Amino acid sequence: MRLRLPRWAAVTAVLAVLAGAGTWTAVASDEPPPVHRADKALDLDGIKLDTSYFTSGGEGRRPAVLLGHGFGGSKNDVRAQAEQLARDGYAVLTWSARGFGASTGEIGLNDPDHEVADVRKLIDWLAARPEVLLDKAGDPRVGVTGASYGGAISLLAAGHDPRVDAVAPQITYWNLADALFPNDVFKKLWAGIFFSAGNQPGAPAAADDQPGAPAASGQADACGRFTAELCSLYQRVAVSGKPDAAARALLEARSPSAVGARIKVPALIVQGQSDSLFTLGQSDAMARALTANGAPVAVDWIAGGHDGGDRETERVERRISTWFDRWLKRDTSTDTGPAFRVSRTGGVDSTDGQATLRAATADRYPGLTAATESFTLAGPPQTFANPAGAAPPAISAVPGLGGGLSGLSSLGVGLSLDFPGQYARFDAKPQTEAVRITGTPTVRVKVTSTAADGSAVLFAKAYDVGPDGRQQVLPSQLVTPVRVEDASKGRSVTLTLPAIDHEVEAGHRLRLVLAATDLGYASPAVPAGYTVAVEGPLTVPTAPGLDTQAAALPWWVWGLPLLGLVVAAALLLTARRRVTAPAPDPELTSVPLQITGLSKKYAGGDRYSVKDLSFRVEQGQVLGLLGPNGAGKTTTLRMLMGLIRPDEGEIRVFGQAIRPGAPVLSRVGSFVEGAGFLPHLSGRENLELYWKATGRPAEDAHVDDALRIANLGSALERAVRTYSQGMRQRLAIAQAMLGLPDLLILDEPTNGLDPPQIREMREVMIRYAAEGRTVIVSSHLLAEVEQSCTHLVVMDRGQLVQAGPVAEITGSGDTLLVTLAGEVDDPLVEKIGALPGVGSAARADGGLLVRLDGTDATALIGDLVRLDVPLTGVGPHRRLEDAFLTLIGGASA
Repeated sequence: MRLRLPRWAAVTAVLAVLAGAGTWTAVASDEPPPVHRADKALDLDGIKLDTSYFTSGGEGRRPAVLLGHGFGGSKNDVRAQAEQLARDGYAVLTWSARGFGASTGEIGLNDPDHEVADVRKLIDWLAARPEVLLDKAGDPRVGVTGASYGGAISLLAAGHDPRVDAVAPQITYWNLADALFPNDVFKKLWAGIFFSAGNQPGAPAAADDQPGAPAASGQADACGRFTAELCSLYQRVAVSGKPDAAARALLEARSPSAVGARIKVPALIVQGQSDSLFTLGQSDAMARALTANGAPVAVDWIAGGHDGGDRETERVERRISTWFDRWLKRDTSTDTGPAFRVSRTGGVDSTDGQATLRAATADRYPGLTAATESFTLAGPPQTFANPAGAAPPAISAVPGLGGGLSGLSSLGVGLSLDFPGQYARFDAKPQTEAVRITGTPTVRVKVTSTAADGSAVLFAKAYDVGPDGRQQVLPSQLVTPVRVEDASKGRSVTLTLPAIDHEVEAGHRLRLVLAATDLGYASPAVPAGYTVAVEGPLTVPTAPGLDTQAAALPWWVWGLPLLGLVVAAALLLTARRRVTAPAPDPELTSVPLQITGLSKKYAGGDRYSVKDLSFRVEQGQVLGLLGPNGAGKTTTLRMLMGLIRPDEGEIRVFGQAIRPGAPVLSRVGSFVEGAGFLPHLSGRENLELYWKATGRPAEDAHVDDALRIANLGSALERAVRTYSQGMRQRLAIAQAMLGLPDLLILDEPTNGLDPPQIREMREVMIRYAAEGRTVIVSSHLLAEVEQSCTHLVVMDRGQLVQAGPVAEITGSGDTLLVTLAGEVDDPLVEKIGALPGVGSAARADGGLLVRLDGTDATALIGDLVRLDVPLTGVGPHRRLEDAFLTLIGGASA
């Protein structure tokens, strides 16, 4: 029997929720505490290291954090995280590594004698700061974190300097030689991108001004900002197509694995599933080595990675801060999270009544081979060719394409291309029930080669094949390259396929493919024939100890009604008399929003939260409000909703000035994260009670229209306590849409949602605006904003940076930048421009600009490969992320 409240009690409770939701924001300041930043160029052994030092709060000593950046970036890339860590109680030092940003010197790929030595001197500098907590004289309490290049330096610092107390490396490598030369095959595409990123114009200093610069000017030009020995390594391997012993030794010496036995500090290891550069195998080696040293270790597999996708930035940064709270602040009450966590982006549709699975966790890291199942592969020995010049190559991952296409493979979306006659395939039987692969599948095969040296280079991949036998998805777009020597008379080898977390649904089957080529790797240029036979089953790990979890009920489900009563009572006792509102402007009666000269200062200070802000929103637009933390977005929205008053300027909605309680606010619907619902009532009952509390006629609610747009389906009849986070978010937006307000304001509506739920939220906003209304959305997910919004307002430090259509700010969406490994001649450019579905092709810095006129990126790549175009990447000419970072003064990561 369902428990029901008396009508008066239910209405009172809803009024309390409404009062709490509105009045809480009126009295609580959303402005972050001020952070002090000091910029300084440190002189280290004749080079200038550009640094920034962040502190916040009182005078007491606090632990320190060194925060590194990714390859090709600078200290500016991590500024927002540094400011948040400072607010969390840390002294934070960021720096641009040698050869990047405003720092001088040459790039040594984390050379222990240079980049690592620089970090040790930064720790010396921290030890002399009066704000930094010391364990003893000259020994600061310090943690190191960073992503990719910065993640490696965190591990290297811990291995070379015993003063490091904790690390949190993200999407990085353990052994750089294994990462760039996996199984003795050259990862040419990623290596070329690295080398190109280090050779970009605008180097901090000329090569001949740097220690150890090559003498020959031609070689200096070719080397750009790299040291001569790294330049020589790359040129040698790129020409031969095969790594040599000296190249491997050099990269291994600059890898964390070289000092792995000395890294004994607590480590939070964050690695990306969508990452063909630094795979999960790198983090596995890292975790096993540090655990063997006795160090506390936690492993977190995020959905995104170097190939794109959701990097889960906010969650990961919160977890890093918590990790440092435990091991730097020595707060033993801190929960650092599970020993192992993997994000699963497939989920379940949140409208079907089931809770959405958001992650899987375990109290120990299972490794990559736990609890295997075996699947017999059918198919006779098969012969295929390595074509002359290894072209056209098969396609797996293409850096820059699709903004994270590899992360969507669990949803049945992906890109893969194998050319007939260049691969062998072996199929398992269709699954009678679903199986979740978590780790590295293995299979034993026999390889025979007709190459003169008896070798073979193969690319192994396991596809998830749909019931029709044709539709196939390559999980995370990952392949395993392998070089097989002495195979002229046949040689048996065990192949270890890429580590993945992927569910093969019932009715689907596994397919093993071994291809002779791959776009991302160097294959022999000499033609040869390969024969492959399977000698055993495909064995996959299942890691059965993982617990899948749905999101817990947030505190506001039970706490907000009580909080609302307390806060509402306080505000009613202290309410101030309203001032007379200005007269309506008849020329603006059809304009949803016009903001003019809006300013708001921080309480009790002279600094502005919002300063002289002006912009206009028209009917039918979906406007994205963007800006870094502290840009003033939330303050602007609260002034727009009448919750706080501006110090200067005015806001007009449909020509009427906004004041607290202004009648025109009845035409405005708003969603601020944390809307409260009564958990024992159904979704529909919550909405009905909410509308009754407004005192407006029931026929004006348009409940069915709001529900149709929100697309909650039959879930409306179930108790809210059974809802997933995504369903609660959509119920809150349905609540904001009651009465079909002409202006809908959404503040971070996708927080806490997984990719399918985010896609649904995007469709909700687009459907709402398509019916002639206007939506304003504040969000930090730039890729979502780019897809869902028609117009943008970009803010920074409280001021307007730029406003206009998305296409105008980002550049035309139908133009792609094709980056190349080398020059192409004019006839080939003309051929590309004449391809079906291509409007034009023209040379540009970094490659070719190709304007699409009917085709798509996937088809274009296939055509370019067939034309032997030496492409290294395909992506939008200018993504919103690039435009946003440019507008607010950040550098690309």
